[in-house]
Amino acid sequence: MIHRYSREAMRQLWSDDNRYRRWLKVEVLAVAAWESLGEVPKGVAERLKRASVSSARVDFYESEYHHDVLAFLSAASETVAPEDAKYLHFGMTSTDVVDTALASLMTEALDLIIGGLDELRASLQTLALRYRHTPIMGRTHGMHAEPTSVGLKFALWWLDLGRDRQRLEHARGRMGVVKLSGAVGNYANVPSAVEAYVAEALGLVPAPLATQVLQRDGHAEVVSALAIMASDLDKMATEVRHLQRSEVGEMEEPFASGQRGSSAMPHKRNPVKCEQISGLARVLRGYVVPALEDIGLWHERDISHSSVERIILPDATMLADYLLYSMKFVMDGLRVNDQRMRENIESSGGLVFSQKVLLALIETGLTRDEAYKLVQSHAMAALAHPQQSFAARLRRDPEVTSRIAADRLSALFEVAPYLAQVDEIYARIGILPNGDPTR
Repeated sequence: MIHRYSREAMRQLWSDDNRYRRWLKVEVLAVAAWESLGEVPKGVAERLKRASVSSARVDFYESEYHHDVLAFLSAASETVAPEDAKYLHFGMTSTDVVDTALASLMTEALDLIIGGLDELRASLQTLALRYRHTPIMGRTHGMHAEPTSVGLKFALWWLDLGRDRQRLEHARGRMGVVKLSGAVGNYANVPSAVEAYVAEALGLVPAPLATQVLQRDGHAEVVSALAIMASDLDKMATEVRHLQRSEVGEMEEPFASGQRGSSAMPHKRNPVKCEQISGLARVLRGYVVPALEDIGLWHERDISHSSVERIILPDATMLADYLLYSMKFVMDGLRVNDQRMRENIESSGGLVFSQKVLLALIETGLTRDEAYKLVQSHAMAALAHPQQSFAARLRRDPEVTSRIAADRLSALFEVAPYLAQVDEIYARIGILPNGDPTR
């Protein structure tokens, strides 16, 4: 992933030098396991801890070998005594090292992502509580529907990301397995005790069964979970983009001092960060199909998945980390224009309260169809000739006023009832802090 769309911690995690260091850690742990079994002389593992490896030396050997693990072993071996180096990779195959190290790196990457997710959810909880009783125009099909709570939008996103967290935790568990079982996974040249030793040292668990590789459904599950999370962030970004449109003006992503929105039009304040989030989410979703394609390998292993994973696994985790950081930046600096929200609710002349009128007329004895036709006729007339509002038309209709008293009719156009159940919803989903009187 290019620097523009990645952050330093993830870049360092996936750097070639760090990857080779993780390979070396696995190799040395395996030697320590052999020592504990009495198969390698005492002290070898401790001396091998002084080994080092650089990506430059690996590249040097790989240009000749065309095999990265053998190149890595040569690069590492030249930094320690030959009598100790000969125990590196003892009884193991390349994927024992590569897949085990990859599992370790992936779980570390997921921990960073889950941490970022928790921070974003905290920001959303703050917004949900701040705006839980602030009315906004609810929209369906892009059209005015009925008033609702601004806070419910943030609460919904908080809940969405909570499910994303559960998926990522589950995927992390699936990914957090190691494999040191040899060329076809049957421990012919390395005992399971070596695998168990390395797994415990890395804070992971042995795979219950593998071939030469860990099975790729776990990797696909991780990428799929990340893609779903990215889609949720895309949903959030899309909502902010819609609400920032000039004719809506209800929310706006941060616009820094000195920032410029257009090379040609100095007045522009474009939702560029949210647009970036939506765009990068498309990239991350695009990695799901290659991850699924990697599940089916020939017999005990082929290498068709390897080149794919070198791209999609670092990129997917780096993008997910960057997207979470970007969305937190948006939410922490989000501008909420509650006055414009109120104006937009009022701009329809009461049309958005049509269901309240419909139900009130049904309560007076009209059939649903009769009430619907009556209310719709005034609504369509108000849309065609907005100089006389929907509310005003109803107040002048004897059929309506004979059934609904003036004060009752006015009450049907109040916003408060649309917010009356918000606290109950908040309590149900568990977003309220401890000690909140509505819990």
